[in-house]
Amino acid sequence: MGQERECTMKLGRKTCAGKAYLETDFLLFRGDERLKIAFKEMKKVSSGDGWLKVDFAGGPASFELGAAAAKWADKILHPTSLLDKLGVKAGVKIATEGKLDAAFVKDLGATVKSAADLLFFGAEDGGALSKIAKLKTRLSEGGAIWVIYPKGRTEIREVDVIAAGSDAGLKETKVARFSDTHTALRFSQPRS
Repeated sequence: MGQERECTMKLGRKTCAGKAYLETDFLLFRGDERLKIAFKEMKKVSSGDGWLKVDFAGGPASFELGAAAAKWADKILHPTSLLDKLGVKAGVKIATEGKLDAAFVKDLGATVKSAADLLFFGAEDGGALSKIAKLKTRLSEGGAIWVIYPKGRTEIREVDVIAAGSDAGLKETKVARFSDTHTALRFSQPRS
């Protein structure tokens, strides 16, 4: 999601100014007080009069977000699924390559060996990135490759993944949190 907003937060009897961040599975506040609330820890979420109200184990917290309060509440209550974030829809031809989580592959459903609209490539180290150029040939016109790689490891860094995609003639078009341990970068063919 990655939305942010300057706001006032009320936590118990404290009120402070700062910035609220709405992430994929948590709400973060940075100011004089710092607060991070995972969606799964939220007992109740509501909005009204421009305030987002969250009940959790640490007590009630309210964030003055104006018109965005209702939208943030809806996104917390109805988070976007991983498949939706990655563009998987009915009728999209999917292919997979490399080491990918078995549950994710199962959720994708049927895959194709022919031209794919979306190709998911699991790269566990920098050496695997050399395959991107070859994988590009498996894409349908307008297709994209999602490179899924581990977070925080020195043997494969975001800069390496971006360079490999660029070297293959692809353009980085989106980044997504894939899981607690992996990130996904989407590469598309540049439009002529």
